Amino acid sequence: MGDSKRRPLAGRRSVLLGMAGFASAALAACTDTGGPAVPAPGSGPARPKATPTGPATPPPSIALKSTEQAAAALAPSAAPPPSARPDKKQILAEFSGRQPTQWGLHIAGVVNGSPSARVALTFDACGGPGGAGCDHALLATLRRLAVPATLFLNSRWIHANPSLAVELAADPLFELANHGTLHQPLSVNGRSAYGIPGTPSAGAAYDELMGNRALMQELSGTDPKFFRPGTAFYDDVAVAMTRRLGMVPVNFTVNGDGGATYSAATVAAEVGRVVSGDIVISHFNRPAAGTAQGYARALPGLLDKGVTFGRLGEVLTL
Repeated sequence: MGDSKRRPLAGRRSVLLGMAGFASAALAACTDTGGPAVPAPGSGPARPKATPTGPATPPPSIALKSTEQAAAALAPSAAPPPSARPDKKQILAEFSGRQPTQWGLHIAGVVNGSPSARVALTFDACGGPGGAGCDHALLATLRRLAVPATLFLNSRWIHANPSLAVELAADPLFELANHGTLHQPLSVNGRSAYGIPGTPSAGAAYDELMGNRALMQELSGTDPKFFRPGTAFYDDVAVAMTRRLGMVPVNFTVNGDGGATYSAATVAAEVGRVVSGDIVISHFNRPAAGTAQGYARALPGLLDKGVTFGRLGEVLTL
């Protein structure tokens, strides 16, 4: 799937996104493989999917509200200034040899919910085979209803959609966040999730975090504050590394579209029951999924009930 037919790149960003230094060949070589989709509650078997682009296996809602983890994200130490951030050599000296004790979606140090009265909608764009599209209908619904959202972009998706990425970076309704370089689970020992191998070392984890961060900084002119890995799986050493590098590791309390496998009716049901403080994960890179229709059904009713929405930067004040 190619880039959206939107306004063209211009100036420095055009040069940036056209440089050979992006290692496009290496990015294209990363293939997503994973386990089966999970049946949606009460809807029978889930629709088949060719390649996973996110957490399709967890239950549609994870009721893990972590006030302590959200509070940790608010601490000034969570986001050191750029001048205080370590380089790769320092990170390897600090983290190489450390052995993880936790692995999963919701582990110590990962922010799942917020203390805000608002709901945060987050949408991943994973890139890779079958995952480099754009759900323009979903974005149009968000814009029509003036519902803000945080968009997690992977390097592979940015390479496939450079002018659209620039457009999204310039849209004040959206906040961009880091979804990694090669869309790998974030690990220091290669642990896998849904059949997708994780980063095999501390150095590879650093590259997964910082390769896309540099690309996004050039894209938008600002550092992304939030990170979510491919598959949304981390180990606790990689979580600590993410924070050490000045980004907040974020997951979710509500799985809105099951890795872009849910029907529109199931998406509407899951999203339609959000409450204050929820962080919702969905995808905007698979336009054939039920995500857009589900949100189009759910959002008007939520707004009528007085539910308010905010970007992660607003509900997790750093």
